[in-house]
Amino acid sequence: MVNERDGLGDETSPDCLTSVKDGGFYGLPFSYWGRVIDDRVPYDAALAARASEPDYALGGHTASLGLCWLPENTLPGMPSGIVIGQHGLWNRSKLSGYKVILVLFADGKLQGASLDILTGFLADDEKVSHDRPVGVVIAKDNALLAADNIGDAV
Repeated sequence: MVNERDGLGDETSPDCLTSVKDGGFYGLPFSYWGRVIDDRVPYDAALAARASEPDYALGGHTASLGLCWLPENTLPGMPSGIVIGQHGLWNRSKLSGYKVILVLFADGKLQGASLDILTGFLADDEKVSHDRPVGVVIAKDNALLAADNIGDAV
C-alpha cells in the first residue's frame, strides 16, 4: 500500500497497491506513479527515471491502510483478492475512501477491478464520516473483521 502525497489535487497522485521487488525504487520523494516528477522537491533525475510504476490505483487520498488476503469463497460467493480498509482522508473537495474494498485476483494475478464490500461510513452528503475503517483481518471462523478508529469498534 502506498499513500501518496498531498497538495496536487483530488486525484493526483492516487494511493496505490504495488508489489515490492528486491532492490526496487518507487519514486519517493522525487516522483509519483512511477516516473511523474514532483517538481516541488529537488530531484535526482537518474533515480527518478528508474522508478517502478505501481500495480493498481486505489483513488486519490483514500488512505488505504490495512490489508489482508481473502481466499476464494471465504465469504460466500466472493472471489479471491486483497481486502483493503480505506480510512479516508479529509483533504479533497469530495471525501473518498471510507470503505472496505476487495481488489480482485485470479490464479494469483491482479484482475484490475475492485468491489466495495463494506460501505456506509459516510453521511448521505458525503461530507462527514461516521466511522473510518482501518485494519482488516479474516477471523478463524472466516468472518471479515474491520477495525474502526473513530468508533473504537470492530
